[in-house]
Amino acid sequence: MLVAAKPDLRPPKGLAAYPVDVGAGDLYRDAAPDVAPAWQQAARGLLALREEAGVAVQELVGRQILDLGMSFRLTGEDEERDWPLSPMPLIVGAQEWAQVERGLVQRARLLEAVVDDIYGEGSLVADGHLPAALIAGSRYFARSMVGVAPRSGPHIHVYAVDLARGPRGQWRVLGDRLRLANGIGYALENRLALSRVTGGLLTEMRARRVAQFFSDLRGGIARECQRENPRIALLTPGRFNQSYPEQAHLARYLGFPLVEGRDLTVSDDRLYVRTIAGPKRVDALWRWIDTNALDPLRFDARSAIGVPDLFEALERGSVTLANWPGVEVLEAPAFAAFMPRLFSVLLGEEPILPNVATWWCGQPREAQDVAARLDELMITPAFGARVDGLPEGRPLAGRGLDKDQRAHLLAAMARRPVDYCGQEIVTLSTTPALIDDVFVPRAFTVRAFVARNAAGEWTVMPGGFARLSSSGEMVTTMMGEGDISADVCVVDTKADLASLAATPSVLSAAPAVRRGGGILASQAADNLFWFGRYMERAETTVRVIRAVLGSSIEVDAAAGHNPEVIARLVDLMVSWGALSREEAVEPIAQACRAALSDTAMNGSVGALFAAIRATALTLRDRFTTDFWRIASRPLPAMDGHRPGVLLRAARELIERLSALSGLLAENFTLGPSRHFLDMGRRLERAVALCQTLRALAAQIDTAEALGVLLDLSDSQITYRARYLAAPSTAPVLDLLLLDPANPRSLAFQAEALVSHIAALPALGEDNLPEAPLLEARAILAPLSSQPVAAWDLARLADVEQRLLALSDTISTRYFLQFEKADSPAKGSLLA
Repeated sequence: MLVAAKPDLRPPKGLAAYPVDVGAGDLYRDAAPDVAPAWQQAARGLLALREEAGVAVQELVGRQILDLGMSFRLTGEDEERDWPLSPMPLIVGAQEWAQVERGLVQRARLLEAVVDDIYGEGSLVADGHLPAALIAGSRYFARSMVGVAPRSGPHIHVYAVDLARGPRGQWRVLGDRLRLANGIGYALENRLALSRVTGGLLTEMRARRVAQFFSDLRGGIARECQRENPRIALLTPGRFNQSYPEQAHLARYLGFPLVEGRDLTVSDDRLYVRTIAGPKRVDALWRWIDTNALDPLRFDARSAIGVPDLFEALERGSVTLANWPGVEVLEAPAFAAFMPRLFSVLLGEEPILPNVATWWCGQPREAQDVAARLDELMITPAFGARVDGLPEGRPLAGRGLDKDQRAHLLAAMARRPVDYCGQEIVTLSTTPALIDDVFVPRAFTVRAFVARNAAGEWTVMPGGFARLSSSGEMVTTMMGEGDISADVCVVDTKADLASLAATPSVLSAAPAVRRGGGILASQAADNLFWFGRYMERAETTVRVIRAVLGSSIEVDAAAGHNPEVIARLVDLMVSWGALSREEAVEPIAQACRAALSDTAMNGSVGALFAAIRATALTLRDRFTTDFWRIASRPLPAMDGHRPGVLLRAARELIERLSALSGLLAENFTLGPSRHFLDMGRRLERAVALCQTLRALAAQIDTAEALGVLLDLSDSQITYRARYLAAPSTAPVLDLLLLDPANPRSLAFQAEALVSHIAALPALGEDNLPEAPLLEARAILAPLSSQPVAAWDLARLADVEQRLLALSDTISTRYFLQFEKADSPAKGSLLA
């Protein structure tokens, strides 16, 4: 008789030697008997993965982070860093998490009731339960929102909560984040990265999936909209925001258009997004910008990222906003001092998840107590703003102050006590983290997430993301130097695999079959258009540099030893802004190195690659991870001015640009995005060809000039296959100007422009061609009807000017439309 082998639940060596005192409070050491096996299974799985792959598990996770494009920026830094993720998840049993869930839902109910009262009846202040200064003193109190409530639905749709687990296993709330649910995207990305690395390990551990939460979140926002299939957009402050990568990933995952304030406009108290097909109605926004920045006409007039007149649309109830303006007033640490009382007053309940004990110095007795107990407490700004005595507005442990700092802080607190809070110093539990293939304890906090579902009920993500401290102290909730994150896995202790398998691993509601890429906002079209232009401009400049360098070190180089041809190419780079006049007279190698790397010149290759990366950041939700890896590489190393080194760098850049072009061609579906991307490339290629031909016109009959033209247009092989003779003027010009089969010819670019523009949506219903299409056809006409003998410099200059005019017409038609002063014409596509 065959007996099924029992699973080996013996702790692996890594966890068996885990150095933690049980009394200190560790999540693994304190795990319940039915949860500990999940820890051991995770540890064994990771160590087995290391043995199988032959590399550290951290390296495997790092590869997935690169593939997913996971990155973040520390406060004050411009460059992004790879997201730091521990391979070892933080594991919480389902029973323990159920208590956390109940506490979070209870807290969400309370916060909704408090914010409703603050901007509504104001009874909490009138009845003495809240001091008026607690509300009015907050920089996040939105006075304009008093009396303005959501037409239907709640103030809060989604928010984040920072949790700490104490030495005895008790969970407490460190703070609420109602303004922005930062970290919700990283929680999703952590799970995706860990799942890809570990295969079925999380399923074997019976870890609950998080995808249903995002489906619920989307349904909760859609519930408040006034249409059956509402359009929900994610409002971002832009690519310079610290959490922009997270926002882009969320928008892509949820299927929300990623928009900035300048993409949106309000007309007749309704919100629209500017698209290439005209204005399209937006029913809801998930905002990732502060209330003060939402509407410069109502809140802060200095805001350049908001939407003028958005307040009127909110007041009318024609748009849903998650979350409602002003809810962030509850984020102030000073509010934590009153939360226990509010639970009793508004809910008649005791808090399931208590706050960290807090004392607001805006009350005389509390101020005296905090000053007397300074060494026992953490001192924090009461309203989150920078205050005297607390550098950079960060909390500070009183016991860590020297004599002068202590005196300075106490004096500041005496002058303006309302600006300060005292909070108990929290001792954090630890959790195993896998560092250099060794399990070590790290202090942690957990950011949990709560959202309303399609029924309007609160739901809690079964997990979240943990922040593991490198120092053992956490005075801020932001990721700091040396900190790492970890996935939070809630594990079921019953082997009910059937019910677990029924839980969706992707967004649950199967959408109706459709084709196309949805709307294309005007700004996104603009960025795609210029992304294509920057790529083509960079490639053309590198080809010119290669031609100039090759002439100096290769016997059979196209430019040969004709100094006039080389001089014209250098002048061309000056006209393109790749070189300054002073750099142009330097030796060839030095001039070429400057054209490659001098970012002070806007047309240099270095500056163009910076523009490519900057523009790509605005399109982060549209590009693949393979594309990101190539686009993010730095310029090749260029040691000195040696021509051979520079030539190798130029060739590597051409290969890199070719790889990017191939990825874009293969991964962009045929649609408006692809049209604008390729339109930019075709227009830039056509303009550059006209300018190059005109620059070399005086040398056009020389073999060197003809060879350069063929090289720059990558048409040497085509010419040699067609003409078994040396380059001759008329055949070369015909190939480069008029041959519609040559993808580098002027005629091919014009045909492509006509084709792309004709495929774009029109604004009117009369089916008449619009200005961009008429102009593109006018450019194509002589190229398809005149022989090469009819072309001269004047005709070439005319085509160049028409191409530049076409660029302006495309911008006017597709990128700068539907200003507020315009009223939607009858028949325009207001969908």
